[in-house]
Amino acid sequence: MKKGIYIVATPIGNLGDISKRALEVLQSADVVACEDTRVTKKLFNLLGLDTHKEFLRLEDHNEAEQSQKLVEKALSGHVIAQVSDAGSPLISDPGYKLIRACKNNGVDVYVVPGPCALICALQLSGLPTNSFMFAGFIPNKDKARKDVFQKLQHIDTTLIFYETSNRLLKSLSAMSDVFKEREVSVAREITKIYEECKNGTAAELFSYYSENEPKGEIVVMVAPPSKHPLADINIEDIIRQELQENSLKTAVKNIVNKYKLNKKMVYDLALRIKDE
Repeated sequence: MKKGIYIVATPIGNLGDISKRALEVLQSADVVACEDTRVTKKLFNLLGLDTHKEFLRLEDHNEAEQSQKLVEKALSGHVIAQVSDAGSPLISDPGYKLIRACKNNGVDVYVVPGPCALICALQLSGLPTNSFMFAGFIPNKDKARKDVFQKLQHIDTTLIFYETSNRLLKSLSAMSDVFKEREVSVAREITKIYEECKNGTAAELFSYYSENEPKGEIVVMVAPPSKHPLADINIEDIIRQELQENSLKTAVKNIVNKYKLNKKMVYDLALRIKDE
């Protein structure tokens, strides 16, 4: 096997999803870089793989330091497998700094593809798949959470987020304020016995999960904005806010440019609101 770093995807639930090539790389690797050595060794035991090799912990807080060690090992001829606790490494998991270090130091990098939660969830959702944006984990603070949603709400693509089960209701509540009646999909326990993918508005899903406690790893997806922009925004509230800070002319210009609305319609509505 060629020396270098192998980015290896591992199952996100069903052990049967491990590929033959992934098994070969994991078995042959001299060093395994992983988030949690206990989790990865357990996986190796379940897959019947040899655990008598070096397992090196690679986390966000030590990735820069550990990356240099791994680069040196690779340059000295070692075969290194990099895995996350589950799924495809680097996707909201450690590994980016390691791969950058490899590129900068002439270390060969290979990818061994396999399960990826965001792709599996998108396939299950029934939402548009021709264009999508993965936005990572939803922030755990109320203001930061809402700020992220507001920043992304007008992007014309399917939005994908990772979320934890204990914060799902807070996120759905914030989504109901920002995304209004847009279709939302929640996928959980992907590839496992209790795999589930529920669709509805954020408010409808909030009601459902208030009565059915969510468990497991969760992916939340939001359909693209309606082709009719006014369906997803309260234009009168936006105009009032703009008029508090700007002249009528500037307010209309800002709104038309941001939301791609008809200028005459916005001007007439803004003029009526200003004269109230």
